Amino acid sequence: MSKRIAVVGAGAIGGYAGAHMTRAGHDVTLVDAWPEHVEAMREHGLHISGMTPAEMHVVKVNTLHISDVQSAVKQRPFDIVFMCVKSYDTVWATHLIKDYLAPAGYVVSLQNCINEERIAGVVGWGKVMGCIASLIAAELVAPGRIKRTIHLGGAEHIVYRVGEVHGRHTQRAQDVADLLSCADSSKVTSNLWGERWSKLVINSMRNGLSAATGLSGNQRDGREDTRRLSIRLGSEAVRVGQALGFNLETMLGMEPETLGRAGEGSGDALAEIENILIEGSRGRDDDQRPSMGQDMLKGRRTETDYINGFVADKGAEIGVTAQTHANMNEAVKQVERGAVPASIDVVKDFI
Repeated sequence: MSKRIAVVGAGAIGGYAGAHMTRAGHDVTLVDAWPEHVEAMREHGLHISGMTPAEMHVVKVNTLHISDVQSAVKQRPFDIVFMCVKSYDTVWATHLIKDYLAPAGYVVSLQNCINEERIAGVVGWGKVMGCIASLIAAELVAPGRIKRTIHLGGAEHIVYRVGEVHGRHTQRAQDVADLLSCADSSKVTSNLWGERWSKLVINSMRNGLSAATGLSGNQRDGREDTRRLSIRLGSEAVRVGQALGFNLETMLGMEPETLGRAGEGSGDALAEIENILIEGSRGRDDDQRPSMGQDMLKGRRTETDYINGFVADKGAEIGVTAQTHANMNEAVKQVERGAVPASIDVVKDFI
């Protein structure tokens, strides 16, 4: 009997993966809170596109609005649930779906931030798995339409990294990696927490900075002042992660120690990291923005407390300074509240 799969949060990340799993013939139900998006998917299918014509597909998907989830009681329970909502929605969304989870079922956190503990608080650690989406850059551009703004990873860059919280390679982790290979390259990792923090480093370098300034990814990395601020953020996040004992991975070609030194004044390290960031911008669409930059443009709540705020808080707990993250978190909140408009002026005092 084939596994029943639910994707809770059918936005850029969840909708993209769910559409590709559906295309491959898997039994997938997409659950979302945006009525117009759900109706568009029901009527016209989910339109996904990328950097090449070959990536354009219209996929007929099964979809439910969150108010209709109780109808799932009439069907076989879900074997695998991909949790793809914003971090601040994780707990209630896990409560929403847990009654429809099979006895041996489990929840995969396919999210930006570190939410496995929140999910475990609802369903227990034995029903939790993590997955990092590394360098996927997708956006829900309109109801029923998802656009990927960076090239596919393939063998050159493994996009999906699936891991058990205990670090062992299990069959269910392999099952999830196989499912996600329908969308892009995937693997099972024995270093979930190191992968998680490494992705957090990248998010903390980019998300808040784009959200506060209004800059796209290429604009952010193209300017020397914001590029170097990004590097300082990355350096602080690396040092906090190392102090917490995580085994950090190479991040988009950046070695953790090199990034750490780059933000601390090492000329050779700074030159190397700057070159990597400039070169990386050549593989992105000019419209690409990290998720918090998208949220700010659309007037939605950001995940700043779970990215820059989280790094600052963890640093404070262990006595490792991450003041630039605290500053960035507050800058994003000022823009989010409407106290100031998004601009480079918001971060000029700590560039």
